[in-house]
Amino acid sequence: MDRRAFLGSTAAVALVSRFGWAASEHRIEKVGLELYTVRDLLSKDFEGTLAKVAKIGYKEVEFAGYLNDLPNLKPAPKRAREILDGDGLTAPSAHVAYNILSPEMWPKAVEISKILGHEYIVNPSIDRELTKTSDGWKRAAETFNRAGEESLKSGIQLAYHNHVEEFKALPDGKLPYEILLSESDPKLVKM
Repeated sequence: MDRRAFLGSTAAVALVSRFGWAASEHRIEKVGLELYTVRDLLSKDFEGTLAKVAKIGYKEVEFAGYLNDLPNLKPAPKRAREILDGDGLTAPSAHVAYNILSPEMWPKAVEISKILGHEYIVNPSIDRELTKTSDGWKRAAETFNRAGEESLKSGIQLAYHNHVEEFKALPDGKLPYEILLSESDPKLVKM
């Protein structure tokens, strides 16, 4: 190691060590797990999987796909809540498929989310056909606004979880994410 590399490394270590206080004062008390990562186990043994998740030390979980099985949820929402409570877990949010935002399904999804204790319902993608045009993204924003307005009446915030596709220009040169930002009401839909 030459002198320059040594001095640079020493300076970096000295700088980092001066900020040790930041790590100790800003501890994350509740570490969460997105249940999508254990979806196969969860589908085979819901109760046992959540017990293991809690035993590992997680305090919060995010459901991913549970509400997509409406109306045939297993276990039933009240039982799912009992399991969460029994394991000392909370579920502040859930990922749901775009079709769950439909006027027919959304009220039931919101009702179940209240039972489960969700504060947020997150949509991670829109219908594939809508992703092809600016008008499609505008229609998605309209759906988000309608669903977000309805869920807020129950105290649940709708959010959108973006991916890389929202930052790729459409044939007309517009960016989907910019369309969502301009067409969605920020009070109704969080990004």
